[in-house]
Amino acid sequence: MQSAQVTHLSSKGQIVIPKSIRRTHQWTSGQQFRVEETPDGILLRPLKLALFPKTTLEQAAGCLKHSYVGEAKTLEEMEAAIRQGIEAQYGRG
Repeated sequence: MQSAQVTHLSSKGQIVIPKSIRRTHQWTSGQQFRVEETPDGILLRPLKLALFPKTTLEQAAGCLKHSYVGEAKTLEEMEAAIRQGIEAQYGRG
């Protein structure tokens, strides 16, 4: 744990967290904190940010590119196409 550092309260009510502390905890712009009052003052607890925003299946599938037009292939046809691609790329059977 680092020693105490001094910061200030701005006219807009903002407190600057020193860069060394932000770097140590890997906090970046937009990091959210829970502010709790304690008998000794206030306590900031960082909230875990979601890696990805919540999406629906339709939103996720809608971003996939596809250019195939035609009838669905059977498993055997797909395996044959994979085999053909491997043989063409590596020259093996």
